Amino acid sequence: MESIKEMQQVKSRLKDLAERSYRQNVYSFSGFLSLAEQDQFWSVEKELPYCKGKLWGGYEQAERKVARFGSAEELGYEEDYPIACVHIWPLQAKFADALSHRDFLGALMNLGIERSTLGDIRVGEKEAYLYCLSGMAEYICGHLEKVRHTSVKCVPVAETADIPREEPRELVVQIPSLRIDACLAKVYNRSRGEILEAFQGGRVYVDGRLCENNSRLLKGGETVNLRGYGKFVFTGEQRETRKGKLSAKVLVYM
Repeated sequence: MESIKEMQQVKSRLKDLAERSYRQNVYSFSGFLSLAEQDQFWSVEKELPYCKGKLWGGYEQAERKVARFGSAEELGYEEDYPIACVHIWPLQAKFADALSHRDFLGALMNLGIERSTLGDIRVGEKEAYLYCLSGMAEYICGHLEKVRHTSVKCVPVAETADIPREEPRELVVQIPSLRIDACLAKVYNRSRGEILEAFQGGRVYVDGRLCENNSRLLKGGETVNLRGYGKFVFTGEQRETRKGKLSAKVLVYM
């Protein structure tokens, strides 16, 4: 878990970016932010209402996101986020290892790359799509040659339409109420005690904001992250069962 000092430093950097955008009439961008760092972004945005900020990670359900300060309304023009996507796959799929998110991230860290330049790594069967800052794409493609013992090839994705969509698993859970802790316990098959510990440890986020209230009621369309497990979207679709419980539909992303 990030320290209070680290979060204060993140907040200070975000404030500097917001004020730079406002003073110089330009867009300013952060690196990729973790969920805890995104919570600091929302705090900054509340304190500096004169400078609009927005988060984007390269695709709709991204976990790690870049903060952009400035808007077309304020500046009179639009500027894209400096995010690129790199497709990584084995040179010889037949002999490739089964590679995990940790394997890909470890290989990138071994190149001396800062974590803030890397966004989500979406891992498929023996391949991955890596979101990164645009300035890092060429370096990664030129230097990442192996993931564990598997030789790989890296190519920037030219069109976002060429990136496979992340398909969630649809799950219907029966819960006593719309309390977030009840829903988390059912979705991830954890005890209420374990879920309470997650809240106390600052591991639960709703739409990128830290959630400390385990009795909070969920609303349709909200994205819930439980660090270490994944995320789900609460669709809002629900019905009451004969036994008086609620049957609710969620979309689970791994």
